[in-house]
Amino acid sequence: MSNLYSPSSIKCFFSELYKIIGDTDKAVSEIWFEISEIKILEQLDKYELSEFLDNFEFIEKKRGNYMDYISIDKIKFVAEAIKYLEIDIKNLSELLDFNGFEALVQEILLRNDYRAIKNFRFTDKSDFKSKTGQKKYEIDVIGVYRNFFLIIDAKQWRRKDSFSQINKAANLQLQRVIALKKNPEIFTQLIHKLLGLNPRIRSYLPLKLIPIIVSIEDNGIKINDKQVPLVSITNFNAFLNEFQNYLHYYKVVEIKKVNIQKQLV
Repeated sequence: MSNLYSPSSIKCFFSELYKIIGDTDKAVSEIWFEISEIKILEQLDKYELSEFLDNFEFIEKKRGNYMDYISIDKIKFVAEAIKYLEIDIKNLSELLDFNGFEALVQEILLRNDYRAIKNFRFTDKSDFKSKTGQKKYEIDVIGVYRNFFLIIDAKQWRRKDSFSQINKAANLQLQRVIALKKNPEIFTQLIHKLLGLNPRIRSYLPLKLIPIIVSIEDNGIKINDKQVPLVSITNFNAFLNEFQNYLHYYKVVEIKKVNIQKQLV
């Protein structure tokens, strides 16, 4: 097909997938289809099909018991589809459940050259809350670039919430960042997870931890009363490119000393 790679064909391809994925369970992150379900692919022979699919990281052909199937990584599809469809990433995010939304935030970080993990859990072993209690924390997504640690709470709110609700969520996220700082052993474990055996970590000091709320809706509020940035998924990519220029507006928790194990020195 001579026009297979034309902008209109690519857009048609993504539009077909968008409609098909929209009818699937939001909780499923990998979806399998028969090739015949996607019209633009049904017209291709096996060589053209393989060559075409090689252009897209989110889709691949897999062999079933009796026929070939198409497998789609829904998170990567959403991150890629924004380039080709006239659909806001907010609406594309509606294809995902809350776990998928967290994974999308992580995927956007990775595409911006961050190291990123999600669902980092830890128990407070400091005296931050009390001398005997061990409060449990979970951070949805953490992204690291150089000395910046973005500590993200991903909120799949689908309506405009009141400022008090957003403000409370942002302040809780700040508490998680403070708890990280108060637990140097836990923070060292986090560095291991994100950076591995990286001997350069000391050269990045002080490390700057920034609590952030990333939500599916744009509530029109950009910062809370303790300077925690509130970012919609629509503006998240732009935020990653620009936030260093606006650090003086944001709450930044600095870590000036890290207890790295000897093998990391």
